[in-house]
Amino acid sequence: MEIYNVIVGFFKNGGVFMIPIVIILALGAAIAIERWVFLTITTAKNKALWNAVTPHLKAGNFAGAIQVTQKSGAVIGQVMTYGLNRVRSARRREDIEQAMEESLMEVLPRLEKRTHYLATFANMATLMGLLGTIIGLIDAFTAVSNANPAEKAELLSRSISIGMNCTAFGLMVAIPLVLIHSMLQTKTTAIIDSLEMASVKFLNAISERALEGAAAPAAATAPRRV
Repeated sequence: MEIYNVIVGFFKNGGVFMIPIVIILALGAAIAIERWVFLTITTAKNKALWNAVTPHLKAGNFAGAIQVTQKSGAVIGQVMTYGLNRVRSARRREDIEQAMEESLMEVLPRLEKRTHYLATFANMATLMGLLGTIIGLIDAFTAVSNANPAEKAELLSRSISIGMNCTAFGLMVAIPLVLIHSMLQTKTTAIIDSLEMASVKFLNAISERALEGAAAPAAATAPRRV
């Protein structure tokens, strides 16, 4: 109960600018939770799909691979579907690579969506805290100018300590948002790197199958020595 009273008193003494900081905190927390869950699920789906598609690629069963990728809702499934569709008509590795890069450009906005708002919210929380403190100090000096000279020092010190609550709360909100933003960016970068690595492995698997397919007819038509 004592902690509750301290928190309530802290908010009351912070002034009206505590309200927008609380709103920023709520929005930032909602975005952070949604992005973390989305990126975690995306990572798990990508790994599961890659494990399911790898046997088809090694066997050269591109028809089976595309059936698996089309049914999956994973991000890597969209990238690989682009590549597998291009395999049917493309004659060069570069054509398939361009198709997959095009798909990556479509996927990246989904991975980075809303994450940048956290950095913006962190800056807003800090600035709101400073603004609240400045407004509080202006009110404090105005009140002190009309107060009894004997009470000015005590009134000013109390008003300043109250005004600092807003800045303190703004920093309390901004610091976790900055840390979470950094963590989400790291997680997003890891997913993008894994997609690029999977694309390279996919292209290598297709190239190996193409070389094996070209080597088989050559071996069959080679003259036999008696």
